[in-house]
Order: sequence, then structure tokens, then C-alpha cells
Amino acid sequence: MSDSLLMIFVKNLIPGMVKTRLAADIGIDKALDVYQELVHHTHKITKKIEVDKAVYYSEYVEIEDIWDNGDYKLTSQKGFSLGEKMSNAFDEAFDSYNKVVIIGSDCYDLNSKIILSAFEMLEENDVVVGPAKDGGYYLLGMKEYLPQLFQDKVYSTDSVLKELLAEAEELELSVHQLPTLNDIDTVDDLKETDMDWENLGADAAEDDEGEV
Repeated sequence: MSDSLLMIFVKNLIPGMVKTRLAADIGIDKALDVYQELVHHTHKITKKIEVDKAVYYSEYVEIEDIWDNGDYKLTSQKGFSLGEKMSNAFDEAFDSYNKVVIIGSDCYDLNSKIILSAFEMLEENDVVVGPAKDGGYYLLGMKEYLPQLFQDKVYSTDSVLKELLAEAEELELSVHQLPTLNDIDTVDDLKETDMDWENLGADAAEDDEGEV
């Protein structure tokens, strides 16, 4: 068992329940294909990272999917809002771990080096955050439970990161910011990536070897 935990928030692959803003532009089926590709990418970049890992499903724990291989603890998100779900996950994680990092499954630009850097930066900082171009964040790490960072926050707005940084400053926390990356929420976000999204099939291809 490691003293560090990587938490991965994913949505269950239910048509019409994933990438709803994207689906408005490219259709429900294609949006599901894109999200499935994002999940496979997230699996590929995390599977060889040598920390404990847990996958938090939005609705229920899937059986015999790509995460169900013994390398990841499988559980479900607890709470109503995204902030409450993340806060609960961190709270529970700090019962067993000293450094905890959370990522989602919307960032095609994210790689294993950035995730490893987040854990390294927690040696010297209270908080590590990965800014997203839309004003949110794709990664958050800390070494103690800080519920204030999640309280009274409205997610999916362009002020999420700004509010987090203001809260951290008020609490006199040291914060390291990782490179700014692109979360995929709209068709314009999608076009900024090198994903061949127009040719994605109904079934995503099997993973390549994970990068380190």
C-alpha cells in the first residue's frame, strides 16, 4: 500500500448521460464515443503510475470494464453536487493516505508525467491544481482534508479556479499550478485536440501500453 492515492472520477457509459453539451452539437451516440475514448485515454495514462488508485463511478460500479483488473479500487461517488462528491472522496481518502490527487476523465491533453508531477509538488506545497482553459481545473491535489475548498462552489462555470485560489489564499495555503490544459466540454474544445473523433467507432479500441 502506498501513502498516495490517485482518485479518478468517471461517468458510467450511459447514452444521453455523458457529454451533454457536446451531444447537442454532434449527437448522443458520437458524444458517447468521444467520452469512451476519453475514459480509455485516462486508463492508459494512469495504469502504470505507482500509487494506489481508485475509480469513482457516477452512478454504480461497473463490472468487467477496463478498470476492473485488480489495479484500481472500484467505488461510486457519494453526494449530490460535484463539490460534495469530491469533498466526500477526499475526506474518506485521508483516513488512509497522506497525499491525494483527484482527476476527472475529460482531459485528452493530460498525461502521466503531469500526474506524477502533482504528487511530487505536494512534497513542498499544500495544494496542487491543474488549471483548465475554461476556468475550471482538471486536477486537484492536497495533503490534508480541506473541506473549505469545496463549500459554496458552483461548478461548470469560468470562475471555479479563481474561487479555489482565492479560498486557498485566505487559508494561507501554498499552491502549485500545473500546466493549463483543455477539458473537453464542447465541439470547439474537441477540435483543439488531436483526437480523430469523427472516425471513432461504437467500440473504443483497446488500450496501448501505458505511458510513464
